[in-house]
Amino acid sequence: MTRQYASPAGRMVNADEPMIPLPNVGEGGPVYPGNMDSGAGQEPVIPLPNPGEGGPVYPGDMNGGTAVEPVIPLPSPGEGGPVYPGNNNGGWTCPSGNCGGIIVLPGVIGGVWPGAAKVRFLNAGYGYPAFRIFIGNRRFVNLLNYASATTYGQVSAGFQTVTVTGTDGYVYIQKTMPFQSNSITTIAIINTAGGLDLMQITDSCCPPTNGFSSFRIGNLAYNSGPLDVIMSDGRVVWSDLRFKEVPAFKRIMPGTYQFFYADTNLMAMPAGLDIETLDSAWLGVYPPHETFGSLYLDVTSNAIYSVYLLQSGSGRNNIQNLILMDR
Repeated sequence: MTRQYASPAGRMVNADEPMIPLPNVGEGGPVYPGNMDSGAGQEPVIPLPNPGEGGPVYPGDMNGGTAVEPVIPLPSPGEGGPVYPGNNNGGWTCPSGNCGGIIVLPGVIGGVWPGAAKVRFLNAGYGYPAFRIFIGNRRFVNLLNYASATTYGQVSAGFQTVTVTGTDGYVYIQKTMPFQSNSITTIAIINTAGGLDLMQITDSCCPPTNGFSSFRIGNLAYNSGPLDVIMSDGRVVWSDLRFKEVPAFKRIMPGTYQFFYADTNLMAMPAGLDIETLDSAWLGVYPPHETFGSLYLDVTSNAIYSVYLLQSGSGRNNIQNLILMDR
């Protein structure tokens, strides 16, 4: 009498039917993808890598349950190979040419569902191709190019696993992150010495009132040193703005502004002091310091501006602006 036993998919098979053994933990190897075709046997597929190991991943049932051919993984940072130069021409640039980056179309923050959080993603990972982003098993972002950001989306409050992959399924980073109920955050993909990391930035601020707007500049440029944000009339808005530093919002009056990035020994203006309008006579006037970039911005009323400094080249302090405006 032929003995029978349960297969990994739960169906009964003969004891003399050859089976591909499951690997030990950590050994890798082919695994059974599950009963995707009414119990019919499937070809073994490449297993998911452990977090941080990279490699091809199974993208899900996109072809009627047919296993997807494995792909060649992208090289690790520093190993060579093609890299994505960045979306430097995919958006609006200021007419004067002083913006040094792109502007994402204005977004509306809106309300947050009860028991949920709002989040958007920003790609500051210089030298990488476009990303796909998953929260848990849900594909949250289908394609995110360098120097661009998504609109806000809802996610359940609590700890969630965020996975960043290439469009070919290569896993770059997987990280469990907290999402507080009713919070509004931006998660930036940033460069590090060892590859990529995720940085969670709070976007909560006092709603603009009395015609003012809210304004901040954050440094996500891995290749930059400490930078001062100064105006041509001598005011220092922030001093020693370092990589991964995102200061609190300041109130700013509507008007036209020109900011410069430099390395000086000047003191910053008091943290609680508003940014008032800049006299038009100062527009186009450069400060008496060596500058690494500038920002030309027309500020409207009742808006929230988050400007992020991103890497624009391999040299030190090669930076550009990414401007996000919300209401």
